[in-house]
Amino acid sequence: MSDIDDFEDTRDFSFELPHSSPVSPTRLELDDQLKFRCHRGVSCWNQCCSRADVTLAPYDIIRLKNSTGMDSTEFLKAHTVPFELDMHGVPGLKLRTDDSGACLFMKEEGCSVYADRPTACRYYPSGLLSMKSISESTDERHFLLIKEEHCKGHDEDQLQTIGEYRKAQGVEEYDDLNLEWYQIILKKKSTGPSIGKPSDMSLQMFFMASYDMDRFRRFVMSDAFIKMYDINDDEYAEFETDDIALMKFGFKLMKQVFFGELTVKEREGAWEERVKERKEILEFRKQAEIAEHDRKQDAARKASLDSGKDE
Repeated sequence: MSDIDDFEDTRDFSFELPHSSPVSPTRLELDDQLKFRCHRGVSCWNQCCSRADVTLAPYDIIRLKNSTGMDSTEFLKAHTVPFELDMHGVPGLKLRTDDSGACLFMKEEGCSVYADRPTACRYYPSGLLSMKSISESTDERHFLLIKEEHCKGHDEDQLQTIGEYRKAQGVEEYDDLNLEWYQIILKKKSTGPSIGKPSDMSLQMFFMASYDMDRFRRFVMSDAFIKMYDINDDEYAEFETDDIALMKFGFKLMKQVFFGELTVKEREGAWEERVKERKEILEFRKQAEIAEHDRKQDAARKASLDSGKDE
């Protein structure tokens, strides 16, 4: 095993750890062993949740918003805070904490959403490190181990590989479903200036398709979207009820918006029709503004004449 600083010529996605730490992590592989066990009887119970810094991925939010019975917009407002994933302002989200830094889902008995806890919490004290070499077209996936002084789970007599730990924590499903999103972030970081700063509209699309799944559903089911893209009725029926299917479609749309990949087929002539409609709308607005300007001018002239009569 080697320290991650020895891995050169890479752009990394993130250290998927549940909070920031001054301790330098060690890079691991699936077959490397981890000596660790967390349970209610351990003396440090809940300490890691008392200073939470949890970055969220799309599937994390689906699980949490369904667990809390909220729609995605309500959940984001109540339980998340924004931050920027890169220098171009690509939006990320973290779990909201109380004023002391504790996770809002932490209770005396433990995590109140344990069955649906985020990826980062499942990994701890290990983490996922997705890396992409500037000279390579695909990403590499490694894992991290961090030993913090407060954590006594490392003193427990349970030995397992990172692969076994991931399986026991149910994190494989999360990684598989978030993988395409991680790859989009990595590609955006590795291409850097070559694609430039995304437009505000692109960033809004990214946020909605990544995090606000219920609002994204309304967008995809809108008449304007249906007219634009060639998507069959069976797919729309799936998008209407299946968050995961809609999330995966959102990943496709992000690739088209960010990188110009033809991942979602447009209806023949749809773009031309959209441009025509846009021109008609702009012309209508222009004429309405002219009419309003003329109305105000007429009103001002009338007011001036009336004032002159009074004198």
